Amino acid sequence: MSKKAIVLVSGGLDSATVLAIAKAEGYECYALSFDYGQRHNAELQAAAQIASRFGAVEHKVIRLNLDSIGGSALTDSNIAVPVDGVSDSIPVTYVPARNTVFLSLALGWAEVVGALDIFIGVNAVDYSGYPDCRPAFISAFQQLANVATKAGVTGSQFQIHTPLIDLHKHEIIARGLELSVDYGLTVSCYQANAQGEACGVCDACRLRAAGFNALTVTDPTRYA
Repeated sequence: MSKKAIVLVSGGLDSATVLAIAKAEGYECYALSFDYGQRHNAELQAAAQIASRFGAVEHKVIRLNLDSIGGSALTDSNIAVPVDGVSDSIPVTYVPARNTVFLSLALGWAEVVGALDIFIGVNAVDYSGYPDCRPAFISAFQQLANVATKAGVTGSQFQIHTPLIDLHKHEIIARGLELSVDYGLTVSCYQANAQGEACGVCDACRLRAAGFNALTVTDPTRYA
């Protein structure tokens, strides 16, 4: 019997790598993206290309309005995206409760399609300032998943997979290149333009560029 997985696909470098990993591990992948009121939709266009490239059974885009509560530079145009270097504290690009909401909806879809595995590209090394990218959060959510669902209370066990959680950016890129990920399709920039061209100075751009530089491989990022 085939095994199914929900894979969160944002359109960025990390999630593309996670989708490739899930596919390589033999899962039938159901790609899930969110139009949540973020600054641009270029990443969603990238997500569609990535999902198609890796043969996702289905690619679902769920529309949310996290911009209605704001509180983040990614969902509130009145809050500037930092461009002065990667912060050691929780940055203003943190979106309140985003991964909790995303994983909850992934869990719901998993029950519908009969999947017990959910993949998410959280990272606790390069993005250690984000509280919902830490192992403690993932462990707590997995426990919740198994007590809050019909599948969980009737004998099945959900597993939240975080294959990138302990990797540095260059290690993530190296793994993706092994799996033939075309990083030229991905959009990581927090404030990319409509064509998906990156700013080159936000935290996400800096970390991405540093990863390619560390590997001494060509950076396929398209910059504005």
